[in-house]
Amino acid sequence: VQLQASGGGLVEAGGSLRLSCATSGITFSRLAMVWYRQAPGKQRELVAYISSGGSTNYADSVKGRFTISRDNAKNTMHLQMNSLKPEDTAVYHCKGTYYNGMQYWGKGTQVTVSS
Repeated sequence: VQLQASGGGLVEAGGSLRLSCATSGITFSRLAMVWYRQAPGKQRELVAYISSGGSTNYADSVKGRFTISRDNAKNTMHLQMNSLKPEDTAVYHCKGTYYNGMQYWGKGTQVTVSS
């Protein structure tokens, strides 16, 4: 099973990025997916969640700016990030939880927002 996050980069405050988490080796439609982020010196933070059925939830800090989505046909999850702020700077990781409870992590992608 592999999860691969991509789409990070350097962007100015107010800009946008779209992160992707591509999966393989597993039935994607049975995964509940999460984006986490971790900034230097800070605890890991849950950013957004999407269930296998498409229900979503967001951290208060990103509500109204970030949108999580999934494309079961392409085995991929996305995180559209708009109105980015310097405090969004972090390494973003995706995680999948299978219906049987197994968890799978992808390598992170760096997001840097300049002021």
